Amino acid sequence: MAYIQPDECIDCAACEPVCPVEAIHYEDDIPEGQEQFAVENARFFAEPLPGRAAALGHPGGATGVGPLGVDTPYVQAFQP
Repeated sequence: MAYIQPDECIDCAACEPVCPVEAIHYEDDIPEGQEQFAVENARFFAEPLPGRAAALGHPGGATGVGPLGVDTPYVQAFQP
């Protein structure tokens, strides 16, 4: 899953065309049954991820962080 820091997002929609599964929605338009993914997206930045001592917080974009190879426990366990 790709994550977007919710406090840094400016709703510019630049991420929508590059999302391979068309999973990006405005907060008020999240499809029914997918609400937990918005919670997990915020949790990804607010809580320490598996194998990390500190939360990512506000990294200022993905460029400085790069791929982390980790997901929240909910996303790891998700079975479509």
